[in-house]
Amino acid sequence: MTQRFSHNVDALSASIVRDYLLENSDFFIKHPDLLLSLRIPHTERGTVSLIEHQQQNLRARVSQLEEEITSLLSVASRNEDIYRFYNQLFFDLLEAVSIEQVNRILVDSFKRRFRFAKVRLVLTDAFGQFDQPELNLILRRRLNEQGYYLGRLPAQEQNPLVAQDTGSVALVCIGERTKPVGILAIASNDPGHFSPDMDTTMLDQVKQLMAYKIPKLL
Repeated sequence: MTQRFSHNVDALSASIVRDYLLENSDFFIKHPDLLLSLRIPHTERGTVSLIEHQQQNLRARVSQLEEEITSLLSVASRNEDIYRFYNQLFFDLLEAVSIEQVNRILVDSFKRRFRFAKVRLVLTDAFGQFDQPELNLILRRRLNEQGYYLGRLPAQEQNPLVAQDTGSVALVCIGERTKPVGILAIASNDPGHFSPDMDTTMLDQVKQLMAYKIPKLL
């Protein structure tokens, strides 16, 4: 009975102290000498003073913020590089004077910048049909409403498009999905490089530019 009463008194006292400190946040400002005498358990150093504990937490927070800033700067730098790449690609495509030159620019640019295994531009006839009948079936089955397919394909579908059985692909429909001008097929050896949740903002611009440029060169 005495032990339980003592425990209840200790718990009540701790609660009262806690509430008092919450209501009087300037308590330790008025009594700074207490900060030096307070000790806090530490998993590696036994016990440390409250000030040492706060300094340790502050150093850890500063280190975390430095890592986050470094990560953000790295992402920003990478995004800037990608923006510069697409900006140059757009100008090169606008200046192209033949379909052969367009194809060469696409292949050389994407392979050089991203090290893709295969880049292929395939055009349709006047009726929006490909010379390879299997391509018409694959694209009707795979392209989404926005005219994209991003991800992995079975070898029997991927091989006719990019002459590759493994990895992942990006299929970009040029023009209307129901009557395409062509298809841009990009293959990566990495099975996870292209995925359905990828952002297509920059590819959208390539898609629109190609839909404008290609008919003028035919």
